[in-house]
Amino acid sequence: MLTKDELPSCPVATCIQLFGNKWKIYIIQQLQERPFGFNELQRAIAGISQKVLSSNLKEMEKAGLITRTVIPETPIRTEYALSEVGESLMPVINSMVEWGTDYQQLVRGE
Repeated sequence: MLTKDELPSCPVATCIQLFGNKWKIYIIQQLQERPFGFNELQRAIAGISQKVLSSNLKEMEKAGLITRTVIPETPIRTEYALSEVGESLMPVINSMVEWGTDYQQLVRGE
């Protein structure tokens, strides 16, 4: 979890800080289905580099949005999953999907 000093005073700014870039949204969408290994997650998100994925996963783990589990296999494997806090974002993400779909239909004249 972030510390009190790391939180913006505005609740909307807090949301933007925690999951306000496109990569974090894509990561959350993938992890809502099931846990993923690092390489598997990178393959599932078109265009994301290893560096960007790694950085975002670290930030999301620090914020308490995801969990990271090291699986003692040979070779050692790391698995990422949504935490309870991350799961609590799903109504927000689903609202964004619904709004985005409605907007696309409006623009297309459907």
